Amino acid sequence: MRVVIVTESFPPDVNGVAHCALQTARHLVDRGHHPLVVAPATAPGTRPDALAEPCPVVRVPSLPLPGYPQVRVALPSRRLTAALAGHRADLVHLAGPFVLGVRGMAAAARLGIPAVAVYQTDLAGYARTYMGAGEAAAWRRIRSVHSAADRTLAPSSAALRDLEAQGVPRVRLWPRGVDTDRFRPDRRDEALRRELAPNGEVIVGYVGRLAPEKQVDLLAGVCGLRGVRVVVVGDGPSRAHLAEALPGAVFLGRRTGDDLARIFASLDVFAHTGPFETFCQTVQEAMASGVPVVAPAAGGPLDLVAHGRTGLLVPPRDPVAVREAVRALAADAGTRAAYGAAGRETVEGRTWAAVGDRLIAHYEDVLAARRTAMAA
Repeated sequence: MRVVIVTESFPPDVNGVAHCALQTARHLVDRGHHPLVVAPATAPGTRPDALAEPCPVVRVPSLPLPGYPQVRVALPSRRLTAALAGHRADLVHLAGPFVLGVRGMAAAARLGIPAVAVYQTDLAGYARTYMGAGEAAAWRRIRSVHSAADRTLAPSSAALRDLEAQGVPRVRLWPRGVDTDRFRPDRRDEALRRELAPNGEVIVGYVGRLAPEKQVDLLAGVCGLRGVRVVVVGDGPSRAHLAEALPGAVFLGRRTGDDLARIFASLDVFAHTGPFETFCQTVQEAMASGVPVVAPAAGGPLDLVAHGRTGLLVPPRDPVAVREAVRALAADAGTRAAYGAAGRETVEGRTWAAVGDRLIAHYEDVLAARRTAMAA
């Protein structure tokens, strides 16, 4: 199968869309298929690691998003249509389509190529966060591109319900995988723990972008708990603000690979704060690392966290609830251990290989339906 993955982001970017697109490309190659990636060009001076790319990557011109330069927005380019035609694509995979993906959908339609659109980002929630309005406009754009696709894949039950409620047709569930070989409990590093918490504090970690929509400042109350050390991993436009809002927190910056896995496994509690997650990959990585989770009872975490078994779900945007959930886990090592073990057991079957095979089954369904429609 020849697949073109049109993605709004790709490594060296570090985010959910980029990571999922990379894992998809790797799995297609592993299964003997022939993917090609089309993605925005990286920032000047940033050079992608071609050796780490599992397949050819076509980069189209891009500009930084105003106010959020870590995000690149693709400019109109003939390279996209040329890539689809030149690759002789059987199917187009649109990863988090919004700008480049919209053009990819249009190009696929012109060329008569079936398309699968993967919903990954709560753009309506971001519109509320950054503009205080615009939610309806964001949903109109989402509905337009996803309605044109042969199938839309939602990462969680909550995302699926949202899409269907907004009138998006042909929606199916496709969750995300987790690297259970990289993220595992035995990577716990006692030397790192002593460095982060020299007085033996319970280590509570957040991993992700430091941006307004993530609402990391909800951890301010946790910073005031006796015997607790907050550790923040990631970077973004809210970094300076959070340094003031979270007194005593340790900021480790952006970490990846085995270094990130070591940090995850060395936490005592993982706390996620953002209420706009369509999935929330870092929750799965914490669970794979044997770490109990505190997360909002909204979006993707509803599918991932079994309240009272693998972690605690709290009302979204409630700093008191976050603090009290962390306080309860910090005070009970036995419960932390039980939740962590249950979390690891829960995700052990959610490998990228297993999830990738489910994606290929969706592709095959779409191709079969297109053949049937053409034969009718």
